[in-house]
Amino acid sequence: MTDHILVERQDAVQIIRMNRPDKKNALTRAMYAKMSAALAEGDADPAIRVHVFLGVPGAFSSGNDLADFMVVATGGDGGTEVWDFLMALARVEKPIVSGVDGIAVGIGTTLNLHCDLTFATPRTVFRTPFVDLGLVPEAGSSLLAPRILGQQGAFALLGLGEGFSAARAKAAGLIYEVVEEGALEASVLAAAGQIAAKPPQALKIARDLMRGSRDDLVARIGEESEHFRERLKSDEARAALTAFMTRKKA
Repeated sequence: MTDHILVERQDAVQIIRMNRPDKKNALTRAMYAKMSAALAEGDADPAIRVHVFLGVPGAFSSGNDLADFMVVATGGDGGTEVWDFLMALARVEKPIVSGVDGIAVGIGTTLNLHCDLTFATPRTVFRTPFVDLGLVPEAGSSLLAPRILGQQGAFALLGLGEGFSAARAKAAGLIYEVVEEGALEASVLAAAGQIAAKPPQALKIARDLMRGSRDDLVARIGEESEHFRERLKSDEARAALTAFMTRKKA
């Protein structure tokens, strides 16, 4: 499907690594599809007990590839890969641990709202410029962020599009721990190994109790996706995306 997503297994841990460093891990439709498949396969395999998301040095993800957004904005078909992945995140049955270094934009931030533990480096900045691009929040972030950050913290992240440093993200409850760059992957895999060693059925019940029903989250992702698709075709979003792409090329 794509070499930009690398999937490997270390004992009971499945590692999903975004690997498109030349584009700062901007996610394409093929990358979303491969991550969805990995989550489904890992959940179905009793030998896998934990999912791990990692990026490359300096870039967890710069968000959705804007070229894909422009296809929709100019009248093309956006496909379902993005929304399938977001639904897979909401429904995943096994714990998720993430390790974030550097750029974490858009889905590079909202993915972590679904994680059970997130480690980040001091140079990491979490940012969601959805409104600046004429769009709306995704991945259920309009529901999850207020729960985690409070109403005003969520508005600062999703409405104002403020960047949250790793220290601010930890203080707000968005991430679990801040670790140095050289220790990030080892810290993530050590935590994943600890989780994998727990009695799996007891852990599943405990996780399900903490997360509660997924119905409201799944419904919110669906609601967000409808608005997102409509916004992508709006004059407002088309102008914002074109301006951003023009600045980027310049």
